[in-house]
Amino acid sequence: MNELERLAAEYVLGTLDSDTRQQISLRRLDEPDLEALISDWEARLSPLLDEVEEVTPKADLWSRIEQRLNDSGATRTTASIQGPIATDELGQLRQQLSRWRAAAVGGFGIAAGLLVALLLGNPLAHDAMVKTPHVAVFQSNDEQPAFLMTVDLDTRQLKIEPVKAQGVSGKTYQLWIKSDRLGPGVHSLGLLESADLPTRKKLQDYDPELLRSATFGISLEPEGGSPTGQPTGPAIHGTLYDTSI
Repeated sequence: MNELERLAAEYVLGTLDSDTRQQISLRRLDEPDLEALISDWEARLSPLLDEVEEVTPKADLWSRIEQRLNDSGATRTTASIQGPIATDELGQLRQQLSRWRAAAVGGFGIAAGLLVALLLGNPLAHDAMVKTPHVAVFQSNDEQPAFLMTVDLDTRQLKIEPVKAQGVSGKTYQLWIKSDRLGPGVHSLGLLESADLPTRKKLQDYDPELLRSATFGISLEPEGGSPTGQPTGPAIHGTLYDTSI
């Protein structure tokens, strides 16, 4: 897939940052090839919207949220801050509110789009997705996803696809699983191949029900893996969601 196709896909998936998205919005007006690619991706994803019932928020929802943020900022200033109002903190809350607004409008589109993110690197991924309908997304807070994991619970085959993950010199990514049925702590599922290539594993030692309810983690470890048998570096987590339609 060339760069133009990837940009079109990420534009529809909603994984671009705001500046890049604005640039693409302007470019599509003058670039017929880009516009055609975006329309193609929108056509692929639009049937998924039929599965979600529309919910209209109350008209005063956002104003009430903003008012509570303002009240909260004023209360914190009166109670614990001497001097000017903490505008930096309130500004951060407003930025979060803007992100929540975007998520409320486009959250399902992003989540549904991630189900076909494997198409970015594999034109045959549609057949694979039919066979692997359970998906976990690994990301930190509201950052763009780092990894996408699919699991076929029938065969216990797992595939981890890098999305925005970046390699770190002298470090390696390691996969973990946690479940009450496995006892305390987390258990290693081995190392990821790299931050650039998909990783495939078989989980024959774990039954489907355990996998369906488990929490998975990916941590950044020293080269060769964790020296302690437990995560030692920054970790991101995900659980499996049934994406069958």
